[in-house]
Amino acid sequence: MKIVMIGTGYVGLVTGTCFAESGNQVTCVDVDLDKIERLKRGDIPIYEPGLVELVVRNSHAGRLKFTTSAADVVPAAKCVFLAVGTPQRDDGSADLRIMWSALESIAPHLSNEAVVVIKSTVPVGTNSEAARRLRELTGRDVDVASNPEFLKEGCAIEDFTKPDRVVVGVNRPEVAAVLHELYKPFLRTEHPFLVMNLESAEMTKYVANCLLATKISFINEMANICERVGADINHVRKGIGHDQRIGFAFLFPGVGYGGSCFPKDVRALVSVAERNGIAPRILQSVDDVNEAQKEVLFQKLSAHFQGDLKGRTVAIWGLAFKPRTDDIREAPALVLIDRLLDAGAKVQVHDPVATENVQRLYGTRIAYYPSPYDALSGADVLAIVTEWNEFRNPDFNLIRQKLGSPVIFDGRNLFDPAKMRQLGFKYSGIGLETNPQSL
Repeated sequence: MKIVMIGTGYVGLVTGTCFAESGNQVTCVDVDLDKIERLKRGDIPIYEPGLVELVVRNSHAGRLKFTTSAADVVPAAKCVFLAVGTPQRDDGSADLRIMWSALESIAPHLSNEAVVVIKSTVPVGTNSEAARRLRELTGRDVDVASNPEFLKEGCAIEDFTKPDRVVVGVNRPEVAAVLHELYKPFLRTEHPFLVMNLESAEMTKYVANCLLATKISFINEMANICERVGADINHVRKGIGHDQRIGFAFLFPGVGYGGSCFPKDVRALVSVAERNGIAPRILQSVDDVNEAQKEVLFQKLSAHFQGDLKGRTVAIWGLAFKPRTDDIREAPALVLIDRLLDAGAKVQVHDPVATENVQRLYGTRIAYYPSPYDALSGADVLAIVTEWNEFRNPDFNLIRQKLGSPVIFDGRNLFDPAKMRQLGFKYSGIGLETNPQSL
């Protein structure tokens, strides 16, 4: 099948590449000429394990191409996917200007048989509005389908090729049949292909992300309570996780969620609810708890130094909002860095892949190190913000040698508190029974 992917961001590039890997002819379109030239050279602008190899292989095979000209490739396409950004406005609602601009750019070139598939996360009603606008622009009815993505950064290729489910919203069963044919290679293990109306598909994406975000904020709030009353959140988490109605997924306490989806989607659904006369109290609390949780590590550091961080040096391990990605959007590490700089502290950081993105934000205001241990040199304490696997079994003797004092504030509970005590560390996690009131 001939496919055009409008937008070569995270979703568009992964989706287009995986479709090409299954034998389709895919052309990815972007207005950014520099990005397109980089992609043609096999220079991938995002970090996603396994993506470089797939892009290079399918480009060499001629199944995956890149261009800035939608007019050259849209006329021959059976499916035209829109995978463009829908950033958050100041009021929390989704900004659809890029979406509408992309729609206008493809409208004159669509064949009579083409299906326009909206992959971007968009508010309820967007697909129906897209169909209406295409009718005005083309003078005929154009099939529009909603196909929300459920990719996790760091595992996106696995998620796409082995999906839990594929969701499509359509107005005609014939459109669902086209998309089923496209996704059939990835549904061989009987994972469901769920067909629903446009509005339900749009809502499914938001509800899924908001429920996962709710679990994170819930367990973080419970962790904070545990820490105050002498309970251990790890014991509590196991106590509830074995209940099949609850499960363990997304019940790991930490310093809050970030990234491109959860914060934006929670706030977007809050905006949708408010515009429809509903007070979204749970959703608003999820966002409020998460924003407060991003302050926890700084509060612990401030208490440790009796409120005076001026001249202190803090080493930070982990900058990306989660491991296996270089994405720093809404990352908790950025909140910690900002607070430390405002308090007059010096900051030394390490991240396996996200350092370059952080350097664009902070320049020379903080120090960057290629090795986690180098980042410890001259530091008073270590703060761990992202749970990269390489941080889970470090050389503790080397950490003690490098740090000015053996103090670790662990925002992801990577280590066993009893072991840390035996090793001579003062160790503070999130919601752990052994956390002292101040170190």
